[in-house]
Amino acid sequence: MFGYHSSNHDEAVYLLQAAMLLEGQLAVQAGELAGAFRPWFFIEDGGRLYPKYTPVPAAMFAVSMGLFGEPRVTLAVVAAANAALVYLLGTMLAGRRVGAVAAVAFAASPMALVTTAAFLPYAPTTLWNLLFAVAYLRGLRDGSAPAAAVAGVAIGIAFFARPFTAVLFAAPFVCHALYRVVASLHREGLWPPSGAVRRQGLTAAIGLCFVGVTLAYNLRMTGSPLVFPYEAFAPLDGPGFGRRRILEHSIVYSPAVALESNGYALWYLLTRWFTAGAVGSAFALGGVGYALYRAVRGRGPALGPGTGPGNAIDDVEGRGSVRRPGTALVGGLFVTVPVGNVFFWGNHNMLATRTDPTDGIVSQFGPIYHFDLLVPLSVFAAIAAVACWRALPALRSELGRWVSPAAARGLVVAVVLAAVVFAGAVNAAAVSGPLERNAAHGDKHATAYEPIEEASFDDALVFLPTPYGEWQNHPFQYLRNDPGLDGDVVYALDRGPGEDFEVIDAYPDRTRYRYAYQGEWTPDAARRVTPKLEAIEPRRGETLRARTTVGVPDRVDRVRVRLDAGGDERAGYTVEDPTESFAVGWSLRGDGARLDAPGADAVVGLDGPETVVVTVTLVQPGGSTLTYRQEASVRTTEGGVEVVWPPERYVCRLVTECGNEGTYLPDDPDAHLDGVRFETRIESAEGASDRPATRQAAPNGETTAERQWRTTRTENQ
Repeated sequence: MFGYHSSNHDEAVYLLQAAMLLEGQLAVQAGELAGAFRPWFFIEDGGRLYPKYTPVPAAMFAVSMGLFGEPRVTLAVVAAANAALVYLLGTMLAGRRVGAVAAVAFAASPMALVTTAAFLPYAPTTLWNLLFAVAYLRGLRDGSAPAAAVAGVAIGIAFFARPFTAVLFAAPFVCHALYRVVASLHREGLWPPSGAVRRQGLTAAIGLCFVGVTLAYNLRMTGSPLVFPYEAFAPLDGPGFGRRRILEHSIVYSPAVALESNGYALWYLLTRWFTAGAVGSAFALGGVGYALYRAVRGRGPALGPGTGPGNAIDDVEGRGSVRRPGTALVGGLFVTVPVGNVFFWGNHNMLATRTDPTDGIVSQFGPIYHFDLLVPLSVFAAIAAVACWRALPALRSELGRWVSPAAARGLVVAVVLAAVVFAGAVNAAAVSGPLERNAAHGDKHATAYEPIEEASFDDALVFLPTPYGEWQNHPFQYLRNDPGLDGDVVYALDRGPGEDFEVIDAYPDRTRYRYAYQGEWTPDAARRVTPKLEAIEPRRGETLRARTTVGVPDRVDRVRVRLDAGGDERAGYTVEDPTESFAVGWSLRGDGARLDAPGADAVVGLDGPETVVVTVTLVQPGGSTLTYRQEASVRTTEGGVEVVWPPERYVCRLVTECGNEGTYLPDDPDAHLDGVRFETRIESAEGASDRPATRQAAPNGETTAERQWRTTRTENQ
């Protein structure tokens, strides 16, 4: 579904983490170059880079990566396993028919369909939570110690994966377990321990072992067992009220904001992200009512064949039918998951506009932090659906009093078919919007990656832009490094001259490229960019002479040329009445950069690695301007000077600096105004004079003296 991954950039975190685990790494060792290789949501710690997320979901993806070379196999297994576990859960609570309908309702829900198709942790964590619930109830029903052990393993792994999520899911079961232990101790005493105490103790002991594993992982990664990696990344990102912060985003998360945000999240879940939308949620509400009705009458919600004699055991240990307590425990998730999520500000962040369900993360994946609510919604909706099905004979009998038996059967069949078609149409409408939005993001990324896909990299180094700050895989999560930073292609952030030269020095024998694009990268899928990939190389020499030639559109009456290197000194000159092609000569030496024109020969000094900027601004009579801007990374060496070539080139309208909006695309003539042309070349001039000849030829064949160059040097401009 997501060929280039979704707009949720957490996917790249988990996939890189999975690759690291396959290499036996918990962190990427980047040393002094950590800033150039820091992936999204990774913590930098003394040259060590490690993710803010625990490794359980990534380990699940790593299994299929190692076995099949394709992590999407895990997504399919998780989807199938969740549906199967919901079936088992529904079967244990109310019979096989309920289990089957519950499995379909869960698997067909828009949130399960969309979220499970992405490399995100919500569906994998729910798998472990569901396994815990099924094993716990099986142990309760059958008095099985192995089932109790499986329950402990499952909830322990879920805690390691997402502690807060696991606690909210397990809370009703933990309360029930404590009640059974206390009741057993009160009834039978402390010693010898009863079967209930042994089983609950086994589940708790194994679960606590995984809590210990989690704390040990924290100690290994953050230096403290009580500091989780996500907290090391953003200390104010956890549950709670007050000031919440992650990176540059912060709010005061008050109870009022929490209740409002979570109210919208639950509303969107019930009306848009559960199977059949509000109709399916209404069935779930009806199922809760039916279960309460059966409980009041002293019976569990049995609606069909169970799983055998074990459905209603009553022996000396006090084991009884699992249906009533199991239904109450699953129903308890309707309380613990929503109430617990009120304390987590992530539910506010996924709503870009709280009143608009088609904006923000919620528009593409749903209220993901409430993913576990799909379990009770599916089970209770199935209970109501099967109850309605069992009522059909009575309905047919009642209709038979007014019409013929054949007509009564036809009416019942028509009602059933109409209900199925209606529910399917509602569900299709609910899922189509998110799929279309995700498909639009996929198309946007496909366009952006075209030059990368067309290239054949072999021992390459590619510099990437930083539209969202100095993060890899944010937004270009498809362009990931190998954990050892030594794959066929290594991606590095294009940051500054000093940092870029350090990367180049670290990979001296690789073919180098610069990936860039024209346009502004935003989260809006409708806003596309036009990408380009160009080869770059360091050019060295005692003296390097460059020549920049630009096209001059109609109605330009003068040209302003400027050169600076980030300091106070600048050099420049102005030329009147240019021809349709204009050339600028400039040179680089160890003592600095200069323009090669009479009167503009003052040196602009270089203080370490610098960005040397040459701008050629064309001015029309009315004051409108078009600026050709080139930025070259330069550093001095013992033997002279070194520059990364070609420089970055931009064509800016009305301003002299326009960033990626003006990126020059030499292979796309439609990307610029008529007459725009931007060529630049460089050559070594060892032994040559660093001053231009006084009768240097101008582009139209006249000499500079004949053109009456008007040159100015400006300082502190």
